[in-house]
Amino acid sequence: MHSRINPVLLASTALVTVCVTALGVASPTQSQTLNSYGMPGAIDTPTAAPPPEGEFAATISHSDYGTRTTLIFQVMPRVTGALRYSSIDGLDPNRDALKDRSFDVQFQLLNETQGWQPSVALGLRDFVGTGVYSSEYLVASKSLTPRLRASAGLGWGRLAGDWRRTDYNDEGGKFNIRDWFSGDVKPFASIEWQATDRLSILAEYSQDDYDPEVDNPDKDRPDNKFNLGVNYTVGDSYQIGAYTIGGNVFGIKGTVALNALKPPYPSGLEPAPAPVRPRPARGADPEGWSGAWTADSTAQPVIQTALGDALRGEGQVLESMALSANRAEVRIRNNRYISQAEAVGRTARLMTRALPPSVETFVITSMESGMPTSSVVLRRSDVEQLENTAAAHIGQRAEIIDPPGRSADLVYSEGVYPKFTWNIRPYASLGLWDPDEPWRYEAGLQASGTYEIMPGLILSGTVRQRAFGSLDQEGPGDLSPAEYEALGTDENEYGVPRVRSDSRMYSGNDSPTIPNLTLAWYAKPTETTYSRVTVGLLERAFGGVSGELLWKPTNSRLALGAEINRVKKRDFDDVFSFRDYEVTTGHVSAYYDFGYGIWGQVDVGRYLAGDDGATISIHRDFENGWTVGAWATKTDMSEEEFGEGSFDKGVSISIPISWAVGTPSKRRVGGHVRSLARDGGSRLRVEGRLYEEIRDSQTSKIYDGWGRFWR
Repeated sequence: MHSRINPVLLASTALVTVCVTALGVASPTQSQTLNSYGMPGAIDTPTAAPPPEGEFAATISHSDYGTRTTLIFQVMPRVTGALRYSSIDGLDPNRDALKDRSFDVQFQLLNETQGWQPSVALGLRDFVGTGVYSSEYLVASKSLTPRLRASAGLGWGRLAGDWRRTDYNDEGGKFNIRDWFSGDVKPFASIEWQATDRLSILAEYSQDDYDPEVDNPDKDRPDNKFNLGVNYTVGDSYQIGAYTIGGNVFGIKGTVALNALKPPYPSGLEPAPAPVRPRPARGADPEGWSGAWTADSTAQPVIQTALGDALRGEGQVLESMALSANRAEVRIRNNRYISQAEAVGRTARLMTRALPPSVETFVITSMESGMPTSSVVLRRSDVEQLENTAAAHIGQRAEIIDPPGRSADLVYSEGVYPKFTWNIRPYASLGLWDPDEPWRYEAGLQASGTYEIMPGLILSGTVRQRAFGSLDQEGPGDLSPAEYEALGTDENEYGVPRVRSDSRMYSGNDSPTIPNLTLAWYAKPTETTYSRVTVGLLERAFGGVSGELLWKPTNSRLALGAEINRVKKRDFDDVFSFRDYEVTTGHVSAYYDFGYGIWGQVDVGRYLAGDDGATISIHRDFENGWTVGAWATKTDMSEEEFGEGSFDKGVSISIPISWAVGTPSKRRVGGHVRSLARDGGSRLRVEGRLYEEIRDSQTSKIYDGWGRFWR
């Protein structure tokens, strides 16, 4: 598999776990054991004890039968997903070791109650891919005492001792639906005793006789069907364990877990906001209450400067302002808070302190890339009266509307446009779960700059200088860069353009590279439509022009979009040169917010290799900023033309830095883990797509985070 990870993902993950450990936050795995497959279970068999809500965990297990690295996350309530990378020595006749990627999913059918009802789960193990671990199960778990839990179930496939033999020359990556719940069905069972608060002892009865692994004459078959193990919780976020399979094969495993709902700093470390300032009595400020101050031409500049300075201290930019005797609209850019509701709430507080008493209506408009995305309309008297009540009360009084793109009354703040910002920082790129190497990396120094010429017109770019790494320039297969260039074509043996399968040719450059250099124009043609045109070096592999249009009323769960791109493939070494391949690609898209932080997206159109098809993705957002997602793409490209994996699919995760450090920040770490870099189903990686730009400040996201309005 291939992954592109944010530069500080690994360091930030370490920081997060150290913070959690140091602070003694309740462990998400203390009462939850993950088996050697990284899913809820004992040693090899599953259990129906669901992971805690919002848990993300990584497990590594190793025995003579192989090494498994698994990532799990609750994709949505009652659904747990897993992505696994396994290395099994001697199993694949064509390689020293089979490097296998597999997916699991477990559905929670019932939760345990204090009465007789157990928890019950239905699961599919390795249901996409070569299927070396392919199995299905129905399992029930029940706590017999506070420290003793028993599980029993029925298994198919490997869990019934039935290995569905695999052709390793097959492309894999397909849903093996015809095999699900087929063949023999046999029972399995396990018991877990929590001996101490840290130590648990496990025993299980498993039908898996490891036929695929013991095909290798160097491997021993389990002596019996009983497995034993121990787990020990370390530092509240880690588990280490040891186990024996059949009494004669030994293994070890380790787990690290984070929980989106249990940050190291639950209350955050941001400074308290300025309190609401009630208006003086009418007799104390008759001029302010009457609106006579509007006759003074210097009044608005003075008020706007003072409010802009105050907002700057809150991490906001006051882009423009319209002010009359009884109404004020401020257009703000939120540069600090994950929750837009928190930025709006702090802005409302400051408006009570800066505006004359006659101003009763507050309109706080959120801006993204020069586009107004939503306006929160508040009565000042409500802000004054409800400051010390639950945020829901002010939420019932607030109105969220679609703002117009332009307003003649708006006055831009001094120094906002044009503006140049830049930074220099380290970067890191990480490639995970390649068939030949588990991981590859590259690190160096990166300089980025942005020049905001006018509202919506943005020039930006990045320059990188590699320092070291194992991500070397390499052609597809075993070809050296020189051999690949000597081929004189950017097509594979099936005539499919190589748009991603030669992505390593863009790595390992010792000279400076320019991942992107673009001029983007964002606009809002109507109150409910947004547009974007981006030209330049759009990504490391392609340059050209990209255009997009999005219809998204702020109060609508549905959004519709269309994108078209004309791009040409960039040279591997010369950052300003291009290769011969060029293509027109584009999609029509539909987005829908299902509520509870879950939203989906469907894209239909033409991809970079000229193939036509569709992508379906599902995402889950947590109130504190965590986001996880999964996607799958199927096009008219055949499985043979696509190559290993058969079709594009993967998962993604994004974690806000503020979750780990407590201080407010919009910076994030994360990345995506996908099938091997193949050419089918590949989209252009253009920055600033419209739905991603505006979603955080639309009604659903604002209301999801409305509990932070008074923070």
